[in-house]
Amino acid sequence: FSAEQEAQALRKAMKGFGTDEDAIIEILTKLNVSQRQQVLITYKSSIGRDLIDDLKSELSGNFERVIIGMMTPTTMYDVHELRRAMKGAGTDEGCLIEILASRTNEEIRRVNENYKLQYGCTLEEDIVSDTSSMFRRVLVSLATGNRDEGTYVDDALAQQDAQCLYEAGEKKWGTDEVQFMAILCTRNRCHLLRVFDAYRGIANKDIADSIKSEMSGDLEDALLAVVKCVRNKPAYFAERLYKSMKGLGTDDNTLIRVMVSRSEIDMLHIRREFLTMYGKSLYSFIKGDCSGDYRKVLLRLCGG
Repeated sequence: FSAEQEAQALRKAMKGFGTDEDAIIEILTKLNVSQRQQVLITYKSSIGRDLIDDLKSELSGNFERVIIGMMTPTTMYDVHELRRAMKGAGTDEGCLIEILASRTNEEIRRVNENYKLQYGCTLEEDIVSDTSSMFRRVLVSLATGNRDEGTYVDDALAQQDAQCLYEAGEKKWGTDEVQFMAILCTRNRCHLLRVFDAYRGIANKDIADSIKSEMSGDLEDALLAVVKCVRNKPAYFAERLYKSMKGLGTDDNTLIRVMVSRSEIDMLHIRREFLTMYGKSLYSFIKGDCSGDYRKVLLRLCGG
């Protein structure tokens, strides 16, 4: 890998009349995030221009958004997406839920740090001013990045948690959402898997089905996302991708974000889950749903 060579090749693809989009896709998709950052710096030092500015002036639409997303460091990409979800017209609750429910404590910690540096206010302040009621409390809880990340399972406590969830929902009239939040947003993954098993024994139904019948709207979506991420994170993202493309119109925000943010983390697993869940490959789904350079770059990120 030579940052100098790639920088020059990118400049060549954009200089003069017309843009060589294929070359840009070719160059950027074979590099990883940190290599792209090196190219960014080298481009500025050896060509004296800003690569992001050049890309923005040459590209447009969803294709541009994917390429700029790929050029953005992982944490900053999350930061920008969270901000866009709250500061644009209306709130993109799905984006807030997806990022906050699926990232590790360490990732959330870095997001919080960079968010404050970038925007001069905390992520929590923006969440509080942009959302309300119990949904707000769940997001604030997830945004603290304070989940137990150990693997220890206390059987008696797991049994007790399951009973607690049952009594907070199925067993009573009305729902005690705080109990759901306290358990689902703080316990470690291994413990929660045991809780879900115990819950099925007590309530005779799956925890996800109980959440669906006891709650609604954004709160339901948020807690379901937590449960899905605990059980199988790649399957959660496979479902996000499927829903972004199935039906009329494409939810490009979600499609782009998941493809860009997971491409170097668990895309292989996501592809496998997608095929298992929907009987069609993610690749063929993208192929049928998108077009042009946008499709080309997404297929490269998908691989296979």
